[in-house]
Amino acid sequence: MLAGEGHMLIGIPKEIKTLEFRVGLTPAGVSELTHHNHEILIESGAGKGCGYDDQQYRSAGAEIVDTAAEIFERAELLVKVKEPQPAECKMLRPGQTLFTYLHLAPDPTQTRLLVESRATCIAYETVTDANGGLPLLTPMSEVAGRMAAQEGAHCLEKAQGGAGILMGGVPGVAPANVLVIGGGVVGINSARIAMGMGANVTIADRSLKRLQEIDTQFGQKFNTLYSTREALVDLLPTTDLIIGAVLIPGAAAPKLITRDMLKIMRPGTVMVDVAIDQGGCFETSMPTTHANPIYEVDGIIHYCVANMPGGVPRTSTMALTNATLPYIIKLANQGPVQALLDDEHFLDGLNVHNGMVTMEAVAKDLGYSTIDPADALLRNTMRIAS
Repeated sequence: MLAGEGHMLIGIPKEIKTLEFRVGLTPAGVSELTHHNHEILIESGAGKGCGYDDQQYRSAGAEIVDTAAEIFERAELLVKVKEPQPAECKMLRPGQTLFTYLHLAPDPTQTRLLVESRATCIAYETVTDANGGLPLLTPMSEVAGRMAAQEGAHCLEKAQGGAGILMGGVPGVAPANVLVIGGGVVGINSARIAMGMGANVTIADRSLKRLQEIDTQFGQKFNTLYSTREALVDLLPTTDLIIGAVLIPGAAAPKLITRDMLKIMRPGTVMVDVAIDQGGCFETSMPTTHANPIYEVDGIIHYCVANMPGGVPRTSTMALTNATLPYIIKLANQGPVQALLDDEHFLDGLNVHNGMVTMEAVAKDLGYSTIDPADALLRNTMRIAS
C-alpha cells in the first residue's frame, strides 16, 4: 500500500529484545497521528508490558494485526524502541523507513543488515537540536540515569555481591562514595538520585565548562572533578559505586576504567555502565539483560543492562512518545526525504539510507565509506526523478 500526500501507513511491532516491555507509541500518540489522517498498524499485545491493551489502541484508531511480519510487509514507516534484531532487519525493504534507537557503532551485524536492507534508518540517539542537545535520547537518558543510582544501590547489598553498604549510611556511619563519570544528562540524573539517597557524590568530566555549570547549579551538593586517568585512579580505592555516563554521539564509548584499575578497588565495589549501548565505558563491560543483570570480575560487581529504561516501561514509553511524536508527525506528513532535508538537526539522525552509511562516526568505527546524509537523500531523489 502506498501513501498519498499527507497520508502514511505507520507500523508498530512488538519489541522482541529480551525483557523489553516498552512500545513505540502510546495510545495517545496513535490518536494524534490518526487525527493527522495517518493509518496505524500495531501488533497485538505490543503495549501489554506497559499497561496498554489492544482495545486502548483500537479506540485510538489503530488497526490491530496478529504478526510482526504483516506490519513489516505493509507499513511504510516503522516506529520502534530498541534496535531491530536480525530477524526484523531481514524483513526491512528498500523504500521503507525505520525510526528507533539504533546504536550502530558497537554493532557491526546490525549495521550490515541495515545496509543490505536498503531501508532508510533514522536513529533517535543522533537527532540533535539547535542547542547541541540530543532531544530523543534525553528522556531515556533521564530514566537510565535515575535507574543507575537505584540499581547501583541495590547491587551494593551483600546478597547481590556488593560490599554491603547503604547509600545514605546512618547517623554515626558514613554514606557510600559514588563516582559519576560524565556530567551530561545521564550523569546529572544519576548524581541527583544518589545525592537524594544521601550518598557522597563526585561528578567527573573533561569539560571545564560543564563542571562550572554543575557547580553553579548545584553548589556544594556534588563534588566536581576534572577527569583524568590519574584523578580516577586516586578516587577508585575509596569509591563504592561507579556510574559510567559518558557519551560520544553515534560513536563507540571510550574505555575509561581498565581491567588493571579493578585491582585497586575494594572487593564488592559496584560499576554501572550506562554507556553499554555504545559498547560500554569500562574495559570489562559486557551487555547484560534485566533477567541476568550483574556479573563479577576480579571481585567487582558489574551492572551492564543494555536497555535499562525497559525496566520501567510505562514511564519510559510515555516519556519517549512525548519526545518522538513531533518527529513522527513530520515524517508522516512530509515524507522522510523532505522532513529530513527541511531540518538539519533531524537530518543528523539519518544513519543508513539506501545501502549507504550516512553517520560518519559509525562509518569510521566499522570501516565503511561514508556519504553526506543530504547528498544520499538527494541522490536517491534524482534516481526516482529520472
